[in-house]
Amino acid sequence: MTIVETRAKRGDAADGALGGRLSRIDGPAKITGLADYALEHHPQGMVHAVLVESAIASGRVVSIDANAAERAPGVLLVMTPDNALPIKSATDWLNTPPSDAPYEPLARSITFAGQHIAAVIAETFEQATAAAALVKVYYEEAPAIAGLDDPKAGDGMPLDRMTIEWGDAHGALANAPIRIKHEYRTPREYNVPIEPHGLIAEWKGDRLTVWEPSQWIDGMARTYAEWFDIPFENVELRSPYIGGGFGSKALALEHGAIAINAARMLGRPVKLAVTRAQTFTAYGGRPATRQTIELGATRDGKLVSIVQTGANETSMKAVQVEPLGSVTSIMYATPNFSSRQNVVPVNTVKPGALRAPGENPSAFGIECAIDELAYEVGIDPVQIRLLNYAEEDPHARKPWSTRRLREAYAAGAEAFGWSARQPKPRSMREGNQLIGYGVAAGTYPVRRTPGEALVRILGDGSVEVASSGIDMGQGTYTILAQTAAEAIGVPVEKVRVKLGDSSLPRAPVAGGSQFANLITGAVHKAALAARDELIGLAINDPNSPFRDLQANTLIVENGVISSPRDTGAGVGIAEIMQRTGRERIEALRDTLPENLRNEKDHFRNFTTITTMLSPTDGDYSLHSWCVHFVEVRVDADFGTVRVARMVSALDSGRLYNPKLAESQWKGGIIMGIGQALLEEGIVDARNGRVMNNNLGDYLVPTNADIPDLKVISVGIPDTHASVLGGKAVGELGIVGVAPAIANAVYHATGVRVRDLPITMDKLT
Repeated sequence: MTIVETRAKRGDAADGALGGRLSRIDGPAKITGLADYALEHHPQGMVHAVLVESAIASGRVVSIDANAAERAPGVLLVMTPDNALPIKSATDWLNTPPSDAPYEPLARSITFAGQHIAAVIAETFEQATAAAALVKVYYEEAPAIAGLDDPKAGDGMPLDRMTIEWGDAHGALANAPIRIKHEYRTPREYNVPIEPHGLIAEWKGDRLTVWEPSQWIDGMARTYAEWFDIPFENVELRSPYIGGGFGSKALALEHGAIAINAARMLGRPVKLAVTRAQTFTAYGGRPATRQTIELGATRDGKLVSIVQTGANETSMKAVQVEPLGSVTSIMYATPNFSSRQNVVPVNTVKPGALRAPGENPSAFGIECAIDELAYEVGIDPVQIRLLNYAEEDPHARKPWSTRRLREAYAAGAEAFGWSARQPKPRSMREGNQLIGYGVAAGTYPVRRTPGEALVRILGDGSVEVASSGIDMGQGTYTILAQTAAEAIGVPVEKVRVKLGDSSLPRAPVAGGSQFANLITGAVHKAALAARDELIGLAINDPNSPFRDLQANTLIVENGVISSPRDTGAGVGIAEIMQRTGRERIEALRDTLPENLRNEKDHFRNFTTITTMLSPTDGDYSLHSWCVHFVEVRVDADFGTVRVARMVSALDSGRLYNPKLAESQWKGGIIMGIGQALLEEGIVDARNGRVMNNNLGDYLVPTNADIPDLKVISVGIPDTHASVLGGKAVGELGIVGVAPAIANAVYHATGVRVRDLPITMDKLT
C-alpha cells in the first residue's frame, strides 16, 4: 500500500499556526513532478480500455458487430451489454435501497449522444483506440429533444418539493406600484478539469484496488463494493492528488464500472482514461436553466413581492435539480414570496454538480432583477440592496449565525471606489471604451457532515495525521498540518499528513464547501486527545521528570513540554517518549453524534450523506456571504467586453489559512468570469450532439482574460457553523460574479443581457 505523506517545510512560526499564511505543503511535489496522480501508476500486466459511444441521441442499439475489432492486433476483449459480467445495483448517496434490477453501464437503450455502448480492451492504448474505430453499431433511431429550446421539450414536470411560498405573492405583486418581469437564462456548462476522469482497476482474488481521482473516496469505494458484491473493506481506493473536479469527481460513474468489470473478466489491471471529448458526455455539468422573476416594490424601492418560476433541463432517465430558488428565497426581505420550479427531460447525460450548483444560476436571476429595479426607481444599486437587507432568514424564520454582508458592501465599495460611479448608463467613457460599474451579492450555505481522523505522536517527537479525505487543490494537507501543530504544540514542519486512501479513517464527501470545516474539527479533536495523553504520560510515568505535577501545570510549545512553575528549559516530546518507553501515542476521534457512533454499519455514516445537516438545522441559519464590484470596458464599435478590475468582499467566517482561502475565492471568481463572458455548451438541434466538446471551442478564461483580483475578508469566527469557526469558502467566490458583470455591462452600454454568456452579438 502506498500512502502519500506530506510534511510542511520550516517557515515562519506565525505561518505555521492555524490562521497563518503557510504556503501549500504539497506545492513542491506538484511543481517538481513528484506528485503521483492516479493515472500515472502502472501495475504489472496493465492493459488499456477505450470506450465506444453512441452516435445517436435517442433510440436503441439493434446490434453490435465486433468481429473486425476482435481480430485487430493486441485486442483482448470487446465488452458489450451481451458479454459483460452482471453487476448489482448500489445504494445512492442518500442511502436509498438499490433496485433488484442489475446495473448496466453499457447501454442498450440510448438517451443521449455519447452514451457508453461498448468498450475495447487491448495491450496498448493505441491498439485499443484503433480497434474501437472498427466496432460497427446498428441503431434504431428515435426523435431526440436537444435542449430547453426544443419545441418538443415543453414546460417539463413540476417539483413540489422545490416550491417555496409565504404570504400572498401574486396578490401583492398585482397591487405593487412598481413591477418588473424578466426571464434570465444560463446555458449548459461543463466542469472540464485539467485532469480528465479515469481509473486503473486491479483485482487480486476478491480484493479490488482502484487508483482514481476522487472527491469522496469512501462513498465511491462503497459503491464499488456494492456493484461487485464484495465487502466494503475489500475495496482500496487511492487518490493522493486530484487535478481538478469542481463537483464532477464525487460519485462513481459508468466508466468506472466498465473498467473494473473488464479487469475482473481479464484477470489483469485495466486502465481507462476518459478522453477530453468524452468528458462532455461521460458525466454531466451544470444544466441549462431559465427563470422568470417578477419583483413588486414601492416607489422608493422597498420589495413587497417576489415571484419566481424556473426550470432546468434533466436527463431522460433521472431527475437532477438545479435549485433556482436557493438564493432568491434568502437574499432579500420581502413579506410575500413564491418560487416554483420544473425539470424538463431532454436527451442529455444526467447533469451533475458544478461549483455552487443552484446558488450560481439563482443568484444570476435575482441579482440582475434587483439591479433592474434599482434603475427603475432611480436608486443606487448598492443602496437598494441595503434597503431590502434581510435581518433574518426570511424563509426559515431563523436568525443568521453571522451575516457580515453590510460590512462586505462597505469594504468592497470603499476599496473599489464605487462613489465615482456616474448613475446614468453609457455615461462613463475613456476614448473608444465604454466603462461600466456593476455590483452583485452572493451566498453559499454551510453544510455539516461528521468526519473522522487519526493523530499519532511518534517517538521522535513528530506527529502524523491520517484521513481518507482528499486534497484537490483546496489545501487540505496544509490546514490539517496547521491544525494538529497548533492543538498539540509542535512546529508545523514536524507534522506529516496522510490523505487519499480508503484504508485510512473515514471522511465524507469533499463537496458543498464543507470539507475544511469538518475535517479540521475531527483532527483538532483527535490532536487534543493525543496531547492530553502525552501530558498524562508526562505526569504519571515514574521515569518522567514531571511526575507528580498536575496536568494543568504543563504546557506544550514548539515541541517542548514545560511547567510555568519551573524555570528550567523544559523537555522535548521525543525525550519524554524515550524516557517512558513509548513508541507512539495514538488518538482516533470522530465528530459523529452519540446516537450514531456505535452503529454496526459505521462506515455508512461517511459513505452516504444521511448524516449531513442542512444550513437551517438548529437554532440558526448558516451561510457564507459575498459582494462583487466589477468594472468592465466595452469597445463601442465591436461590443467586445473585458473585465478591467474586480474587488470582492467575502464572509467565510474564520480563515484557517488566508492565503489558501483567497486562492479558492479567486478561483471561483475566475470561473464566474468565464461563465459570464465565455462558457456555453452548444448542442446541435438536429441530433443532440455537443458541438464544442474540446478546449479549443468550449471557451474558458485564460490569464489574458483575468485582471488583478482583490479579495477582502470581512468574516469573523462563527462557532455555530463549525468547531473552529470557519464557514463555506470554495464555492462562495463564483456566486454573484456573472450578474455583477452583466450589471456592469448594462451600465456601460445601456443594453441589458439576460442570457449568458454575454457575447458581442448580444450588444450590437
